[in-house]
Amino acid sequence: MANILIVGCGSIGLQLAEELSAKGHRVTGLKRTPPTDALSNINFFAADIALKKQLKDLPTDFDVVYFIVSPDGRNPDSYQAVYEQGLNNLLNIFKLAHVNPQWILVSSTSVYGQTQGEWVDESSITEPENITSRYIRQAEQQLSLLNSQNIVVRFSGIYGPGREYLIRMAQQVSAVQQQPPYYTNRIHQADCVGVLVYLLEQSLAGVDLEQYYVASDNDPAPLWEVVSWLASQMQCEPPTVKLIEDLPQLNKRCNNQRLKALGYEFKYPDYKLGYAELI
Repeated sequence: MANILIVGCGSIGLQLAEELSAKGHRVTGLKRTPPTDALSNINFFAADIALKKQLKDLPTDFDVVYFIVSPDGRNPDSYQAVYEQGLNNLLNIFKLAHVNPQWILVSSTSVYGQTQGEWVDESSITEPENITSRYIRQAEQQLSLLNSQNIVVRFSGIYGPGREYLIRMAQQVSAVQQQPPYYTNRIHQADCVGVLVYLLEQSLAGVDLEQYYVASDNDPAPLWEVVSWLASQMQCEPPTVKLIEDLPQLNKRCNNQRLKALGYEFKYPDYKLGYAELI
């Protein structure tokens, strides 16, 4: 069994911690404000990773580090604080202790800057224009160069309980782009946890893994199609056609073939299965 540190224990991090602990792993969660009803089988270390002094007593005897952070806001400073300053603070702590755990970085498909509805996979160009996405890409590259065993998982749009933005959009009879198609890519929160557990298990079993994985379901679909389907399922009025002057800055379709070829089976392979349960 592995000794695991989960940096960032939001909803995904906490679910991951519980599942890994149930499988017998020793789990520590690093979070600025640990939950007051923390489970007895999960250790917590309270710290803000952007503040170096708060990490001085962090244990370093970990085999694996999951990096699952959420910036405070959508501004560049918030992304720099966690993906640059915070990551470097943690790396320095381990460097001083002369230990080199395996890292599993939760990234985002926002690192792809494609705008024409192209298919993208792990070999596609990653040149995002958005500075916040560039901070994520910088963290990817830093960990990839540090150790060939480190893994980057690029999640697409996460949905699930508490993440119901498209349901609200359908309920509000929103104006939605119909032409040209604006593709959406998504992954259910349960599959986020499933993928992270699966990759760890494959690594511990000695399977030769790639450094990058796109984690998105099997069905990239136009936003118009998804919102229209949701509206029909909830017996709401269909969306209205949004007249557009400028094309979206990001528009791509995510190919998950590498992850599926490894053997991962999605619990929610398409949006209809996932959202039907939510509504």
